[in-house]
Amino acid sequence: MDGASLYFDDFRLDPENRLLTRDGAPMDLSGRYLDALALLVSAPGKLVSKERFLEEVWHGVPVTDEALTQCIRALRRTLGDDAARPRFIETVPKYGYRFIADVSVVGPEVAAPVMAPMAGSGSALLEAPPLYPFDWARYWLLAGAGVVGGALAGVVGGLFYGFVAARQSSQAGSSVVIVMAALTVLFSIIGSAGICLGLAAVAQRRAGWAGYMAGGSVGGMVIGGSVKLLGLDAFSLLYGSAPETMTGGMEGVVIGAAVGLGLWFARDTGPVRLWPAALIGLMIGVAIPALGGKLMGGSLIAVAQMFPQSQFRPDEIGALVGENGFGPVSAMASGALESLLFVGGVVWTMSLARRQMDRRGGPRPRS
Repeated sequence: MDGASLYFDDFRLDPENRLLTRDGAPMDLSGRYLDALALLVSAPGKLVSKERFLEEVWHGVPVTDEALTQCIRALRRTLGDDAARPRFIETVPKYGYRFIADVSVVGPEVAAPVMAPMAGSGSALLEAPPLYPFDWARYWLLAGAGVVGGALAGVVGGLFYGFVAARQSSQAGSSVVIVMAALTVLFSIIGSAGICLGLAAVAQRRAGWAGYMAGGSVGGMVIGGSVKLLGLDAFSLLYGSAPETMTGGMEGVVIGAAVGLGLWFARDTGPVRLWPAALIGLMIGVAIPALGGKLMGGSLIAVAQMFPQSQFRPDEIGALVGENGFGPVSAMASGALESLLFVGGVVWTMSLARRQMDRRGGPRPRS
């Protein structure tokens, strides 16, 4: 299509104007290498033979195989690709190369100007990115995958708290572990549902890191604030008093933003880039208790302290970090564990689900 732009991942290739951009920023690529990329991207999923490269890129000029190899190496470096685990250019030994990422073709009539030049501001026009219909099936699958990740994190965290409670309980250890795990999983599912519903909507569009953080924050704030309000009201109604504080809207905002930023980092590389999400989760888990907030463990202990007969006491957790009782170090250590598991788990399952859908489905906007 004359004048069409080719979109894949964060990139836009405009062969007619000989321009490659990533998130709107021009990429430096020589003319011949840009021709090679255009040849590959224009035939996604199809083998492009060495002979075709020589004919259409080098126009029959005799070159060695090393010249083509160097060209592909430069393209991979520009795209951030890895020959061992390719996301864009796959090598077909002895035959050629294949472009394996999803590609969408957008004609000039779609990429219409969204702002006319103002008087005295020059003649430059801003181009709008292509618009895609909202895919509800993709939305629910992404959100559901994130909830699964939150539940898995809840299982691990719940087992930790369960074994701590079982050490000081007079009841059967297995039943205590099951109860604590079930409670933690339940709250993890509720929390991840709110965050992931917001993030799944953002993931439909070409959002930047701020968009991802905003989507997670809004979902976390809504669900965190609702749970805190209902929880405190329920305790006041049933027992005449409520914990002084428990996890709520502000903690939800911070955790949601952390999940969003982690998902943005993992947006195109899956498990290879999960370390930013884990690091963000670890830092947030330490920061929230240090600033006076509470996560799951702190909330459980606040509730347990209302009831002297409760068998869930903080002493064992404090002993693990050398404190007498559940002090500030215990709160930060347990918070770091919870947030690391939660942020990492949600980002892991959502990025895996998105990668699978991108591989099997049609072209989708990638952020």
